[in-house]
Amino acid sequence: MNTTVITVLGFLVIFLATTLGSSVVWFFKKDISEKINTVFLGFASGIMIAASVWSLIIPAIEGATESWGSWSFLPAVIGFIAGGLFLVLIDRIVPHFHSGTNEEEGPHAPALSKSMKMFLAVTIHNIPEGLAVGFAFGAAATSGEYAAYISALALAIGMAVQNFPEGAAVALPMKSVTGSRLKSFLYGTVSGAVEPVFAVAGFFLASQLALLQPWFLAFAAGAMIFVVAEDLIPDSHLASHPHLGTWGVMIGFAVMMGLDVALG
Repeated sequence: MNTTVITVLGFLVIFLATTLGSSVVWFFKKDISEKINTVFLGFASGIMIAASVWSLIIPAIEGATESWGSWSFLPAVIGFIAGGLFLVLIDRIVPHFHSGTNEEEGPHAPALSKSMKMFLAVTIHNIPEGLAVGFAFGAAATSGEYAAYISALALAIGMAVQNFPEGAAVALPMKSVTGSRLKSFLYGTVSGAVEPVFAVAGFFLASQLALLQPWFLAFAAGAMIFVVAEDLIPDSHLASHPHLGTWGVMIGFAVMMGLDVALG
């Protein structure tokens, strides 16, 4: 395939997977059970952890070797921490609601409905995923190597695989809040639309500022790991169903690792 086609496909697949996941709201009369939700969120966590390591942190360290030598880990460490701090900042300035923990975060905003705050919480989750895909394709564009595009596509496919159950885990609880399948589907779909938007932004940043690519890749990894530790794992109720959630994490990690190695 042409590299432009691969890039466009990578940007679209992450959005389409969320849309497909959100569409299950039309086929389920009730919310998904807590056990299934635990598996879904555990699986998404495993995908994001593996993607952060195999597709982002390791390439960041390798990309910094020429400029930083034995200190090549430094851009990865700083970028990783910066990614977490970025999510802390977003959490502070954007009002949102976590359905899993039943907690509100961010500034007090009584004018916003509960469904809108839930929508904003999911949208925040999707920002680092879009950036990760964009940075990966931006790095591929700079290197010009076809294998780098395929590796970036593997990352996008991995994100898409976890976006499907994530879309379902968003739309179904939203239905009980809004009382409308259509609204729940639209909320889930629009929350996924931020991914290609930030993927495009990440692509241009990484491709135009080649020297900062290791920092960008590690930044995306830090942001994703923050989402996993701060939101996905607490929302999955691992304490209630430890084995289900743990196996979800392990299977998700194995799937993403396999994709990265096989395609990358």
